[in-house]
Amino acid sequence: MRVVSGSRKGTPLKSLPGNLTRPTSDKVKESIFNMIGPYFDGGIAVELFGGSGSLSIESLSRGADMAYIFEKNPKACSIIRENVEKCRFTDQVHIIRNDARNAVRALPEDIQIDLLFIDPPYAETKFYDLADALVQAGKLSDDAIIICEHDKQLTLPDAYQDYQKIKNPIYGNSAISIYMK
Repeated sequence: MRVVSGSRKGTPLKSLPGNLTRPTSDKVKESIFNMIGPYFDGGIAVELFGGSGSLSIESLSRGADMAYIFEKNPKACSIIRENVEKCRFTDQVHIIRNDARNAVRALPEDIQIDLLFIDPPYAETKFYDLADALVQAGKLSDDAIIICEHDKQLTLPDAYQDYQKIKNPIYGNSAISIYMK
């Protein structure tokens, strides 16, 4: 696993060994960013299930200003910290060791999220409803993009409030659902 493009292109990233996390493959990550970017002029990324932090790091490498990464596993938080330091993004990343279900309360009150990544463990379908909670709490900018990675057998809603599903490509056993206003 590596940073695919941008200012930190080619930097190798670590992931937690074992089956506790399921990192997004470089191929899928590149496809996601080709659909939503591929480059950004600032903005805030929020990754609700950090794992290795690779989606937030990729966002920063491609021009995002700031990232908030939620991860409740302390070992995964250590891996994220190592990856962030290796990429020299320590001033731009906030690692929040907390359950993603607490994101509405744990994020700064006035935050406006531009990129929301939701990639929970595949068996945990209830976590995709966190997109709705963040929209209802007014945490997303009008130009925000919601990116959900999920099992290809799972069908996510056509919309989260005003954010409509615009793409739903499949890559092997994974699917990506992308939502915009």
